[in-house]
Amino acid sequence: MKAFIHTDWWDVLKPEFEKPYYHQLHEFLKNEYRTKNIHPDMYNIFQAFEWTPFADTKVVILGQDPYHGPGQAHGLSFSVLPGVAVPPSLVNIYKELQDDVGCTPVDHGYLESWAKQGVLLLNSVLTVQNGVAFSHAGKGWEQLTDVAIRRLSERSTPVVFILWGKAARSKIKLIDTQTNVVLQAPHPSPLSAYRGFFGSKPFSKTNIALTSFGEQPINWQLPAHVNLEH
Repeated sequence: MKAFIHTDWWDVLKPEFEKPYYHQLHEFLKNEYRTKNIHPDMYNIFQAFEWTPFADTKVVILGQDPYHGPGQAHGLSFSVLPGVAVPPSLVNIYKELQDDVGCTPVDHGYLESWAKQGVLLLNSVLTVQNGVAFSHAGKGWEQLTDVAIRRLSERSTPVVFILWGKAARSKIKLIDTQTNVVLQAPHPSPLSAYRGFFGSKPFSKTNIALTSFGEQPINWQLPAHVNLEH
């Protein structure tokens, strides 16, 4: 099988790509991409694993499924491409970021700089039909991303897992909470942010944990200007 993830995640996940559930998912996706408008672009499905290698992952921010509006999703949870309006949940993340660690909010939602520092921005479902939230839930992605979470949890170097909302918090069963740090809070969406997301201080708590592990803290300040030329 030719590698289609070009980091050490390939070795971690390759056994999954050879299982029947993934073959079924692959066939489903081929048909979906051929006949419907699916996000993200098929070449960005595994972007989180490309930008944040397994060995470099220090933090996981878990999302559910990709944004389902045109031109938003590019393979990272909560992040949107430059030039797209910052979604409401991310606006609230920026508010908490400012209150917690004093970061200046930016007018884009492109979280590449976090990913490149070791923050794995992982959705539990990696594709979605345009305009239809959760349309690809239960098709097999969850099995794959659960394995990714489990493998990180088993690693000798601990990881900070940030779980926002009920769906993300349900993944705690996959995580060894004795050796890793888990930060839980309500989802940052406008429906639930005031129920305990605001004031939860996930960014400072993450950096305190990383420092205690002997790791470099994350610079959460996003650049004011971004471009897509790599």
